[in-house]
Amino acid sequence: MNRAKLGSVLFFGVMIVSLVAPREEARAGDGEVGVADEVAKSSVEPEETTPANAALKGIATPDLPADLGTTGRCPDGMVEVEGDYCTQVEQKCLRYIDPEGVFPRRCAEFERSTKCIGKTVRKHFCIDRYEWPNKPGENPVVMKTWYEARDACASVGKRLCGDSEWTLACEGQERLPYPYGYDRNSEACNIDKPHPDVNEKALASPDPKVRDAEVKRLWQGEPSGSRASCVSPYGVFDMTGNVDEWVVNEEGRPYKSGLKGGYWGPVRDRCRPMTTVHSEGFSFYQIGFRCCADVPSTPGSLKGAPSGSGVPSGKTLPSTNPPPSSMIGS
Repeated sequence: MNRAKLGSVLFFGVMIVSLVAPREEARAGDGEVGVADEVAKSSVEPEETTPANAALKGIATPDLPADLGTTGRCPDGMVEVEGDYCTQVEQKCLRYIDPEGVFPRRCAEFERSTKCIGKTVRKHFCIDRYEWPNKPGENPVVMKTWYEARDACASVGKRLCGDSEWTLACEGQERLPYPYGYDRNSEACNIDKPHPDVNEKALASPDPKVRDAEVKRLWQGEPSGSRASCVSPYGVFDMTGNVDEWVVNEEGRPYKSGLKGGYWGPVRDRCRPMTTVHSEGFSFYQIGFRCCADVPSTPGSLKGAPSGSGVPSGKTLPSTNPPPSSMIGS
């Protein structure tokens, strides 16, 4: 077994999630019932597995503002989000794609209701409509550390999203498992593409040309906004699939950094899960980000803000993460 294939085994091996855990490495417990245990409250767990798109209903694009440029009090390119975030939810998976024992175990269809079993917290904020650089038709930027993502947002007067903000913007007030509904569909968002064999030596090369060439070879993302159905109830695009997104892990353990949304690979690609095993200095070929901001008092304006990172310009802190071969996704 070569190193890349061994890496894939390790990738999946750390994806075990627990039932309504407060938090853990893959962060099922941002209040969600973990994928592996989503039917634990029912008397019989369904064992049937299905292809990702088998017998699924057509994907309907959620109702969007008549003018996507309409952002309320937020600046152009941002969406104003206001609603109640539930700290813990119960979501029941009716059919799985993957057989039992495979991780991450993807859910093909959820029961048509999500129960809030935690507290609700009122949220009001602005969020980028697209992944950084927040421009429709452009590829999202990848291979940035959490520090670099944070500083990029700060450079334009914004900030990284808190994980609860990101979740609310993705799932809406109905608390959908997927931004487009209850049935998983790889045509709605850019998901479920096969894992590539990664040349880890090239990806970690100090030579930018070598590193960038490997990132380009591995790329399976799409330009932002490519899929009209990959939009949340609030009108935010590409929140699941395409690229993982850095957020602020509001609990702060084990790191301040978290990853939301999953990427183009065969991972959970849902609104609730969060990966928390990678420190702020980590970067990888499918990790991107988007920005949030407080709702301005004056419509359409944001004040610039210093990054306050304590990291010299152009520098990043060394990663304390496992090697890339054990990378996991949301």
